[in-house]
Amino acid sequence: MKKIKTILAVLLLVSMIIGIAGCSNTNSNGTSGTQPSETQNTSEANTSNADPEKGSDDNNAAEKDTKAEENTAQTKVLVVYFSATGNTKTVAEKIASVTGGDLYEILAAEPYTDADLNYNDSSSRSTSEQNDKNSRPAIGSEDLSLDGYTTIYLGFPIWWGEEPRILDTFVEKYNFEGITVIPFCTSGGSGIGRSGPNMEKLAGSGTWLDGKRFNTSVSEADLKSWIDGLQ
Repeated sequence: MKKIKTILAVLLLVSMIIGIAGCSNTNSNGTSGTQPSETQNTSEANTSNADPEKGSDDNNAAEKDTKAEENTAQTKVLVVYFSATGNTKTVAEKIASVTGGDLYEILAAEPYTDADLNYNDSSSRSTSEQNDKNSRPAIGSEDLSLDGYTTIYLGFPIWWGEEPRILDTFVEKYNFEGITVIPFCTSGGSGIGRSGPNMEKLAGSGTWLDGKRFNTSVSEADLKSWIDGLQ
C-alpha cells in the first residue's frame, strides 16, 4: 500500500512538472511569436503609408524653380530708347511688352524743343549736332546699371540718316561686354543706315546685331516675329 502511494505521488509530481513546463513553453512561444509579428505589421503599415514619390516630386519642383530662375537670369532684357517726339517710345514699349524686358529712357539734360527739331532750319540744334560727329549731348536721366542684362534693345529716331548724337553719348558711357545689343529705329521714311555699325564702333564692346526700322503702328505680333527670328 505504501509503495502504491509512493508511485502515485511520483506520477503526480511528474505530471505537475510536465504541466509547468508546457505552460512555460506556451508563454515563451506566445510572447516571442506575437511581438515580432506586431513589429513587422507596424513596419509594413508605415511602409505602405509612405509616399515613395513625395521626395522625388519635391526635388523635381525645386529643380524646376531653380532652372526657371536660371533661365530668367540668362535672358534678362533691357529696352533702352531715346524719343524726342514719342514715336520711338511707342515701339519701345511694345518690345518691352513682348520680351518682358525693363524700360529705360534716355532723356536729354537739355530737352529738345520744336525749334531744336526743325529739320528745315540749318542752324537748329539737332542739325548742328548731326553735322558735328564729335557732338555729345548730355544725358539727363539717372545712371543705369547693366549688371545682369544679357540683351539690350536700343531704340532711337533717325536724324539725317543716322542715330542722334545723344545715342553716341550713351554707348560711349557704358560697357556692353557680354551683352547682345539690338538697335531699332523709327523714322518718316529713312532706313536705319549705318547707325548700328557707328554705335558699335564707338561702344567698343558687346555683340551687335543688325538693326531694323519700324513704323509706330507696328503690331506686337510683328515685333515678336522679328525678335524670334533673331534667335
